[in-house]
Amino acid sequence: MKRSVRRTRCLRSFATAVLFFGSCVQVYSQVRRVEPIPRRITYVMPGKDSYLKLADEMETTLRRDVLRVWFPGAVDQEHGGFYSNFTRDWQRAKSDGKFSVFQGRMVWVASQIVMRRPELKDQFLPIVGHGMKYLSEVLWDKQYGGFFWGLDDKGQVSPRYTDGKHLYGMSFGLYGAAAAYQATKDPRALELAQNAFHWMDEHAHDAQNGGYFEWLTREGKVVPANAGTARVEGVPMAGFPVGYKSMNTHIHLLESFTQLNEVWPDETLRRRIEELVAILRDKICVEPGAMNLYFTVDWRPIPDHDSYGHDVETAYLMLEAEDVLGHGHDLKTERMAKLLVDHALAYGWDETYGGFYRDGTTIGKAEDTRKEWWVQFEGLNALLLMHEKYGDQTDIYFKAFQQQWRFIRDHQVDHEFGGVYDTIERDGAVADHTKARIWKEAYHDSRALLNVTERLRKLAGIEMNK
Repeated sequence: MKRSVRRTRCLRSFATAVLFFGSCVQVYSQVRRVEPIPRRITYVMPGKDSYLKLADEMETTLRRDVLRVWFPGAVDQEHGGFYSNFTRDWQRAKSDGKFSVFQGRMVWVASQIVMRRPELKDQFLPIVGHGMKYLSEVLWDKQYGGFFWGLDDKGQVSPRYTDGKHLYGMSFGLYGAAAAYQATKDPRALELAQNAFHWMDEHAHDAQNGGYFEWLTREGKVVPANAGTARVEGVPMAGFPVGYKSMNTHIHLLESFTQLNEVWPDETLRRRIEELVAILRDKICVEPGAMNLYFTVDWRPIPDHDSYGHDVETAYLMLEAEDVLGHGHDLKTERMAKLLVDHALAYGWDETYGGFYRDGTTIGKAEDTRKEWWVQFEGLNALLLMHEKYGDQTDIYFKAFQQQWRFIRDHQVDHEFGGVYDTIERDGAVADHTKARIWKEAYHDSRALLNVTERLRKLAGIEMNK
């Protein structure tokens, strides 16, 4: 009995010690977790050798962690289009159906590879055709026109997406079709892109205030604002206030219209692009370099947060549109683009670990310090663009570009299974292992990596064939 008591006491003492030691380890790990020591970065000077070395690293990531993991694995041979949901190790997960944004973006990516990586053309040309077939034969509403917001796997209207139309989804359907025509010269792709533009312009363009209404019924009637349910939470699969205008939709309308203008220089289309540039620059963007996110139909801002990723993305999209329009160096647009990037660096940049935070207030500390994949890649793209324009005046952009790249390379990329993690904590710990979902496809990362590799080689004096 005494032996049993002693044994019990010993076990209790041992258990207490284990619990104490475990709690110490937990506390210690938490302390370490909050503020681990960042690895120092050695910056390289701008020059041909450093540009080419960085370009080679990023080209490897493009091919290994974007193209290889997505294609052909995401090609849905059973239902058409592209499959959107995958586990961390790239096994198919439960389907969320076919979302217009995902489908259009994947067609765009495949089209860009056909045009910008000629050695991969034979592999990606059939993928472009596969995606276009889904856009034109399934996602396009043959009865009323316009792209559905989303469908189930069988191509039917589903409660998840409703039968409505949204200009954000319409925009990316057009975007994919325009790029597909550019890559294939198939007139059916151009016709689809033109039809999408005409549908949006007829049903959603606001002739009085400029810009576009966003939520429409299946038949193309504008869904009006309802003050009681205006915010996005009441609408399936939405990220936009009902009956109001948003920054997010309008930057991507500019993006898709710019893409279409490259293959179809229509006068009405050109006027709409000029209108969107002016709206973004003069109404959505505000001093000291932030953007309002939501607006009434007559462009009165609705208070919200500042999204650093959209700031840097918009800087690029405005400058791209000006180039395509042939406006050259529009000083007003260039000034606002620079302000957007500078503001994001001032308030949304992590000086310790590198990378842009998710969002915050216009003037003040970041409120969400997690790092989403798309923000990091849009940051990479914008920082090198700023270096190209202002690198002879300051080294801040090229240094930030290098730090941004190191964060992506070391933390955002999954070195075990390939691909890019959705969300990373400030210090590099993985917060969300998601690799693929309806809002996460190969678009942001492939566009950024295509652009920066080509821009780096251009800076090094080597032009790439497109």
